[in-house]
Amino acid sequence: MASASGNGAHWSSRFAFIMASVGFAVGLGNIWRFPYVTGENGGSAFIVIYLLCAVAIGVPCLIAELMIGRRGQQSPPRSMARVAEESGHSRLWGSVGGLGVLTAFTIAVTYAVVVGWVLAYLYKAAMTGFANYDAVTASADFDNLLGSSGGMLFWTLVGNVLVGAIIFAGVKGGIERAVSIMMPLMFALLVGLGIYNMFAGGFAETLEWLFTPDFSKVGPDTLLAAVGQAFFSIGVGMGGMMTYGSYLPRSFSIPGAAVIVVFADTLVALLAGFVVFPAVFHHGLDIGSGAGLIFQTLPVAFAQMPGGHLFSVLFFVMLAVAGVTSMVGLLESVTNWVDGRVKISRHVGTALVVATVTTCSVVSVLSYNVWADVGVAGMNFNEFTEFLYGQLFLPVSGLLIALFAGWFMLREHSRDEIAASPGIYASWRFLVRFVAVPAIAVILITGLM
Repeated sequence: MASASGNGAHWSSRFAFIMASVGFAVGLGNIWRFPYVTGENGGSAFIVIYLLCAVAIGVPCLIAELMIGRRGQQSPPRSMARVAEESGHSRLWGSVGGLGVLTAFTIAVTYAVVVGWVLAYLYKAAMTGFANYDAVTASADFDNLLGSSGGMLFWTLVGNVLVGAIIFAGVKGGIERAVSIMMPLMFALLVGLGIYNMFAGGFAETLEWLFTPDFSKVGPDTLLAAVGQAFFSIGVGMGGMMTYGSYLPRSFSIPGAAVIVVFADTLVALLAGFVVFPAVFHHGLDIGSGAGLIFQTLPVAFAQMPGGHLFSVLFFVMLAVAGVTSMVGLLESVTNWVDGRVKISRHVGTALVVATVTTCSVVSVLSYNVWADVGVAGMNFNEFTEFLYGQLFLPVSGLLIALFAGWFMLREHSRDEIAASPGIYASWRFLVRFVAVPAIAVILITGLM
């Protein structure tokens, strides 16, 4: 096999790969959305259904991406094309990998702005600890941030430069080193802040919200929510996992790694519930305020709680880690593709990718204020972009990858990459063909209806 991306880059340890993959999978949405969706859909009853979906859909799809990446040993488009050619099929399958890279780029353009918000609020937390904050002040501050094109662009640039510096340093010197520090830090912060909340009020309500089974809320919508959460939260369909797979040495077990990544992703989402929601319940705040929960609701809680200044800083450090590590995975996918496509150094490629994402993010920034009413089909740029990647690119990419891995890739090749017992391999093949493909098709159709 050729070396990964033509540069011989490989993970130095299983730990580094796991941390990078979990960092990519765990995004800002995990911090507030998963616990909220859990409570709204039956508490522990939903968790059981979600875990089943994660095992039946998330794990097989993640295995598929990792094994294609490792077998192809190149960027997602070239890996898909190479593996397809090996299996006697057209190299046009490479366009599926290209769609993954496009998806990663599209997400990065708008996600970079949200990461910028986190960094802006981290700075504010460090400077003020949100002292004397009330609901009016919090709402006005967030509105002021959205109205400040220059402020948003500055913090977006700061985030992109930080991510670019990590990628610039390479797989071992940059990504590995960063995630090996940042992800354990995030886990430590999650546990520490969760323990703090055990004694700060609202913990009992959080336990009830998350773990009291309410089967009256379980229905077709619950199943669809669990399937969607399992698919989207793990990070498949974006090219990132396929890129990280291309850096996997042969000695690493792909099924074992996939299970650990999915488990860790779920654990982080649940732990986040013990960080976010005790404060929400204790202070009588709006639990359904979505992303505004982070930037408008929680600062009010920080202002009221003992040790709120320190808590707020640690909380936004944790969020910054989640955002930056996800951005690293997204931009590494694009940088890896540029590396293989254009005869330039990785350093130049990284600078080009960061500059392009930042430039495109200007449109995202302006869509929060001066261009809020400019768009396509009644949607502004951000809304349209979210529709493209959330309801079209991601499910189509995931569906085609699962379809290729289960139905078109030669059985002996997939068996060689998975390198597991006959029972485990047969289980994966069944799940990816007869469970994952139909489930993702349902997500796609439902999202477009």
